[in-house]
Amino acid sequence: MKKTPFLFLLLALVIPTVIVFAKGKFDYIVIRGPGITEDMNVSNPVLTQDEFTFADFSKGDVAGPAEPGAGFQVVRMIAEGSKGVPYDQLHYYPYTGYVYYDGIVNGFSEYGGKWYIANPVIKEPFMSALTENTRLTWIPLAILAVLLAGFYIAYRMKPKQKT
Repeated sequence: MKKTPFLFLLLALVIPTVIVFAKGKFDYIVIRGPGITEDMNVSNPVLTQDEFTFADFSKGDVAGPAEPGAGFQVVRMIAEGSKGVPYDQLHYYPYTGYVYYDGIVNGFSEYGGKWYIANPVIKEPFMSALTENTRLTWIPLAILAVLLAGFYIAYRMKPKQKT
């Protein structure tokens, strides 16, 4: 009889994880890092396809680099209704090819707290997502600059009235 509460506890911990990975992917990722002024949400399927997208943790960890370079915090999210719930977090260093896996948010993973070699295939889609976000950020500013320049030129070309 003492095994019953333990069994229920085990099922309560395992079932949510199994349900999450039954879908086979995360809904979106949140990226933070250098040059990003606010959280950047990305839902590109290449970046959200599975747990081993950024690095294959099952291949084993590596010694941490002395200087990993510029990195980005990536939080993988699962949509629940109208809000997102963070599943896990990692730091991706695209320029040096490393991933530091922080681990599961509010949970435990045997892979957490270790360094891994980054999946080289992921660099191009990741950098494209950053570039696209930058382009979308600058478009309104560029339109404003063109409009202001047009108004300035029109004002300067206006004939002067003599009094």
